[in-house]
Amino acid sequence: MHDKVNGSSLPKASLLSAFAGAIVLALVHQYLFFEHGLGVSMPIFVIVFYVYMYSFNRDRCQPITWIGRLLFVVIMMLALTYVLFDNPIFYVLNALAISALISVHMVLLFGEKRHGWSEIGIIGQALSHWFYQNFRHIVTPFRMFKTAAFRNVKDERKRVLGKVIIGLLIALPLLLIIISLLASADGVFEELLSGIPAWIGTLTFGSGLPRLIWACFFTFCFFCYLWGFVQPAPRNTEREAQSAAAAVPYHEPVAIKFDPVITATVLIVMNLVYVVFVVLQFGYLFGAWEGALPEGTSYAEYARRGFGELVMVTGINFVLMISVLKWTEFGSGIVQTLNSGLLYILVGCSGVMLYSGYTRLVMYEEAYGYTYIRYLVHAFMIFLGLLLLVAAVRIHVRQLPLAKYYIVLALIAYVVVNYVGIDVRIAENNLERYRTTSVIDKEYLSELSADAIPLLIDFSRKEHGALDEFLQARLMSMTREESSWPEFNWAKYRAQQELHAYILE
Repeated sequence: MHDKVNGSSLPKASLLSAFAGAIVLALVHQYLFFEHGLGVSMPIFVIVFYVYMYSFNRDRCQPITWIGRLLFVVIMMLALTYVLFDNPIFYVLNALAISALISVHMVLLFGEKRHGWSEIGIIGQALSHWFYQNFRHIVTPFRMFKTAAFRNVKDERKRVLGKVIIGLLIALPLLLIIISLLASADGVFEELLSGIPAWIGTLTFGSGLPRLIWACFFTFCFFCYLWGFVQPAPRNTEREAQSAAAAVPYHEPVAIKFDPVITATVLIVMNLVYVVFVVLQFGYLFGAWEGALPEGTSYAEYARRGFGELVMVTGINFVLMISVLKWTEFGSGIVQTLNSGLLYILVGCSGVMLYSGYTRLVMYEEAYGYTYIRYLVHAFMIFLGLLLLVAAVRIHVRQLPLAKYYIVLALIAYVVVNYVGIDVRIAENNLERYRTTSVIDKEYLSELSADAIPLLIDFSRKEHGALDEFLQARLMSMTREESSWPEFNWAKYRAQQELHAYILE
């Protein structure tokens, strides 16, 4: 049997099953995440969400490609970081990254094939399913229930029943709030309500009402998101809606092309400055370690001075190079050879600047210690260096799909940074610095996440209890934290067990 919903003939059983599945998924969601931190709950929910989306979209599933498999592996590895690690920075970043990557992956798996995975348009298509496609189906469940409820009812009774249902829908949330307030105000009334079945009682006391609202809200979110793939808006309709929202008509993007002579002029001027800078830089870049610093400049000042500017200039050069490679009309002859040579010079100068900035940062860390920000800047500079190398290959191999290589490299690099163990590396480097300088910031070390606790315990044991005070305070703090199984994190569990064993020694 089929019903007319949103102007299309859709199987009623499929609609009901999808909505029932959304209810189950929303209940799982509130059980795992309501009043809980993220832990083992994250990979569990990601798997359940994929099962839900695939169950009702399997006939629309696109052929699985290598990028689809890579995205799924990346998503699952990021989800598993909530079980394996305890890094506070990636706690938030990974939640955003997982949501964004799942949105793109859903479009690749179940969406209409409008854009390639390396095209910027796929982001707009993913956002369309978050907003436009989602909002289109808010009324779909109500229409489904209305059709099912009034199929065999005469018109006059339909109107009456409709008004009664509207009144009940308005009264229900008010009733729950009023009963909850009256129960809080009068003990006798609360005792009277205690005879009501427990599941109804939880809707009026404690966190029952917020849980109900949470489950209802996410039921509609999950169903509407799913049904946006099952019954997407026609492409022209979607474009018109997006254009209306922007108050401008839709136009195909205009291709931008730079004249090769103009490009060569810009590159020559830029490279002249960079070559002079690099020549002067070499005297200090490789002599700084032996003390050959600019006159009147201390070791720490040299390390700190100009670091940010060098990284920023390297970033500007990178954007300039990508723009030239993408939008310059390369032909043949002297101009093309000149532009290619100038681009290689730009890559070389950018590499020297990047290495200079990297060297300054290493010197600065040796003087002042290792922190999250400095470590992440190290990682970013290495990543930028890899991007420069790929761009250098692209200068010679014009057919190289630069965007695809960069996307894959970015995904892999982000996962590597997650799994390299930032807290452990920071602790190791600071402890190594202590062995050579006898300087250590105990407070900063004690604030590192649970990932670094085993290393700090080992250090304190060897250094006659140097960190015992901080470790005892950390154990008391972890012991006071109440957590349920959805929040389970291996790093925290291991750290707590090792702290208990160490304190009891």
